[in-house]
Amino acid sequence: MSTAPLVGYSSSGSEDEAEAEAKAGTRAQPGARGRSRGQSPLSSQRLPVPESVLHMFPGTEEGPADDSAKHGGRVRTFPHERGNWATHVYIPYEAREEFLDLLDVLLPHAQTYVPRLVRMEAFHLSLSQSVVLRHHWILPFVQVLKDRVASFQRFCFTADQVKIYTNQEKTRTFVGLEVTSGHAQFLDLVSEVDKVMEEFDLTTFYQDPSFHVSLAWCVGDARLQLEGRCLQELQVNPQCRSTEGAKPQRKSWMRLKTPRCCCVCTQSRSAASLGTNSSRCL
Repeated sequence: MSTAPLVGYSSSGSEDEAEAEAKAGTRAQPGARGRSRGQSPLSSQRLPVPESVLHMFPGTEEGPADDSAKHGGRVRTFPHERGNWATHVYIPYEAREEFLDLLDVLLPHAQTYVPRLVRMEAFHLSLSQSVVLRHHWILPFVQVLKDRVASFQRFCFTADQVKIYTNQEKTRTFVGLEVTSGHAQFLDLVSEVDKVMEEFDLTTFYQDPSFHVSLAWCVGDARLQLEGRCLQELQVNPQCRSTEGAKPQRKSWMRLKTPRCCCVCTQSRSAASLGTNSSRCL
């Protein structure tokens, strides 16, 4: 029976390896120098970090401290995370003199019920909830949204119904004017915005939205103070209140017109204390 040929290898390779290991072991033993090459003569024990250094950069890992006093007492609706941008889509409204004149009548009257009410700095109609975008999503998001709403034209709407709103967390209350005509056109816009939200796996708008222009706001849930008698008096313009026994005069607010664009507002959650924000009109 034939056997498979055996291939012979020189034993010098294994002998050399054994010799190298022996030399390495010899070098590793404490000798005249006492330590192997590359080992620090100093103790390897880690020294404690001074307290002054530990507190040199507060909040670096956790993000900036959230001081609600710097934001009118407002509370975050979702926690801070580095690189996140709070975003919402809206239609801006540039207030005219007649609008501001009526607001000058409404707000002081509402403040007799809730003194902490504050006038809005700018006016808009929301087309989305507040969502969170990563910074590198912003440009693609804006471009997709722009393509979706490019075919929409300006349209007229009426907002003449005073209504009280709160955010979902009931941490803020708003006095607003609800849209009573033009609702269908706003729903068409929201339908396109929702498609963009779904594409980016974000929360869509409310199922049964109440489109409105917010006029004033305050911290906390103030519905009990503002709804009821106050709301009735605001709806019937205080300057047009009738004498006792006479029929109240209802003053319509006005017929408004949408601008030629809608906007995307993004605010950095990692720089919220600095008020870093950006608005992009489509």
